[in-house]
Amino acid sequence: MQNLWAPWRIEYIMGKRESYCIFCPEGDGQSDEERLILHRGRLCMIMMNKFPYTNGHLLVAPWRHVARLEELQEDEMLELMQLVRLCTLVLKRVMRPDGFNVGLNLGAVAGAGVEDHLHFHVVPRWQGDTNFIAVFADVRSIPEHFKQTYSKLLPHFKKESAHEDV
Repeated sequence: MQNLWAPWRIEYIMGKRESYCIFCPEGDGQSDEERLILHRGRLCMIMMNKFPYTNGHLLVAPWRHVARLEELQEDEMLELMQLVRLCTLVLKRVMRPDGFNVGLNLGAVAGAGVEDHLHFHVVPRWQGDTNFIAVFADVRSIPEHFKQTYSKLLPHFKKESAHEDV
């Protein structure tokens, strides 16, 4: 029998949660690297998901603490979509996925883990990336630690950010 190790999941499983909003600019005084922030836009940001569905699972959120789409201002909506596009461009270049799941979960009943701060999920997908483990054991196999993925993606976001006004 082989072991499947995902040590970062224990924080989530044991219920340890941050006492601050992970998407708000202050971030409880943590650095961007500690928070896994890949890009800071004028109104929105991109960060890695600490509890990913797959490697490269990114989150895009406005800096302003809003829960509903109707609360967004026009310029926030535009920047959110520009950053979702940036995520797909960088992920295509670095990780070569076959497709993406992109979406938001609005409200706890829709699966929002942080329901009072709207955020998009950008999840790269590969042909054949599902397997029996998720079906039978409710476990996902994530082959690379999220900190390694962060280090791999960060230079590409910095490079893209230098070329765009986003």
